[in-house]
Amino acid sequence: MIKDVVIHMQNEQPLKADVERMPTAADACLVCTNLRSLNGTKPRWSDHIDSWFMIPMSVIRFVEVPRTSLAGVEGVIPLDPSVSGEAEPHVFEDLEPDADLLRRIREA
Repeated sequence: MIKDVVIHMQNEQPLKADVERMPTAADACLVCTNLRSLNGTKPRWSDHIDSWFMIPMSVIRFVEVPRTSLAGVEGVIPLDPSVSGEAEPHVFEDLEPDADLLRRIREA
């Protein structure tokens, strides 16, 4: 269970919920439970906060999953490289601009 996922819907205030698994591109709807507003109150249109809700993906702008919600969840790729023990390479540290590229930019 992934807790405290923030669901940002079109033309609505964001809601917090708990989801069973991460949504995929093939999902038609997001299935969640414990739906509540960001301050923890029950939405006005919900009769029972402990119900399961199916929200169509067509009304969801994006789903925000806090890093703290992913702690201990199996099958989820960590977003922080320090969690996996691998250091992120610093690709742009020694990158010098190409003289030919700078010349073409000045000429444009």
